[in-house]
Amino acid sequence: MRFLTTFQTYDFLDTLVSLTAAFILGTLIGAERQYRQRTAGLRTNVLVAVGAAAFVDLAMHLAAADGAVRVIAYVVSGIGFLGAGVIMKEGTNVRGLNTAATLWGSAAVGCCAGADMIVQAIALTAFVLAGNTLLRPLVNAINRTPIDERASEATYSVTTLVDTDALEGLRERLVERLEAAQYPVADVEVVERSDDRHEIIATLVSTAIDPKELDAVVSAFELQSGVRHATWCVSTKE
Repeated sequence: MRFLTTFQTYDFLDTLVSLTAAFILGTLIGAERQYRQRTAGLRTNVLVAVGAAAFVDLAMHLAAADGAVRVIAYVVSGIGFLGAGVIMKEGTNVRGLNTAATLWGSAAVGCCAGADMIVQAIALTAFVLAGNTLLRPLVNAINRTPIDERASEATYSVTTLVDTDALEGLRERLVERLEAAQYPVADVEVVERSDDRHEIIATLVSTAIDPKELDAVVSAFELQSGVRHATWCVSTKE
């Protein structure tokens, strides 16, 4: 019956306040995620916040601040594994990064609540919600703005469809043309499309470009004997 000798009303109430705060604040964060139908919604964010608060509160009672610091370090790394579970890769697109970051924020809220830093937990919740709501119009506005290739640094690739018998010479000539135009090539990939057609994909070193200059280089190369088609594209996803 060690419970009867170790139970202290003050400690229990302190734990109850921490868990309640984590539950309420986790609910606020999770409700926004649930409303937007994200992978990690209301219950997940609440459980992450409450779980983090419980671990930190337990460490606080057993080993004071030093124990809490050690547990917080493990919570941070542990949430990383949980966040990886909501990140999905579909081709070149990656989804779930914002949801994973929100889980990380919920864990931080729970850690603050478990360490009896309730006001800090409330402030952190406000910042997490602001990041997911108030910044959304700004993100949409930026996404709608056309990319200025001359001012941006991105990854560019030049793709050409050529006759197989002219492949080797055209591959070297493409690299020479691009580098002569001050667009160094980082990698060249050859893909077989048919018995008599190959595709040459030249990836340029990340740099700012002038679209008109690159258009001129590609158009001139398209006139070469053995070249069926030539084009270029830009990718800003890392």
